[in-house]
Amino acid sequence: MDLNGAVSRRCPNIDMYKIIGTDGREYGPATAEQLRQWVAQGRAAAQTRTLAEGATDWRPLAMLPEFASLFPAGPPTISPPRFPRRNSALATAGLVFGALSWIVCCCYGFPCNLVGLVLSIIALVEINSHPDVYEGRSQAIAGLILAATSILFYGILFTIALATGGFRAQFGHFTMP
Repeated sequence: MDLNGAVSRRCPNIDMYKIIGTDGREYGPATAEQLRQWVAQGRAAAQTRTLAEGATDWRPLAMLPEFASLFPAGPPTISPPRFPRRNSALATAGLVFGALSWIVCCCYGFPCNLVGLVLSIIALVEINSHPDVYEGRSQAIAGLILAATSILFYGILFTIALATGGFRAQFGHFTMP
């Protein structure tokens, strides 16, 4: 039975279809022309479940090639809500410790330079893994550069002090073998 309550006549050369209405009842068999009329009248929509004669699975009406032109290119895509990216706390901490490694000159910037280096590397990994969530790449890179150059500078300074005996003046009992 069709949506109008009339029994459709079957013609051998015309494709026939059945649909499931919004009320959950099965309608048809109906011709392609009847389905086009139902779409125009609002009785059938793109998502209306349709079974073509000879088919075994119900498909949305818009997925059948002969009816695809009746509907827009596709359902509108709904993107998930975007939350603003937040600054990586590890990047900020790496930058702070990298700067402190230059300000705190005692102990050759240790442990600030090592902590800054580690935090900056972890921050870069975190930012690269989740670029849609975290920002602060430039802070992490700045912290990395400050900490690494501090380690390099104080390492060279420490080596020079050891080689020239610079520690003898400060620590009288310290001698090189």
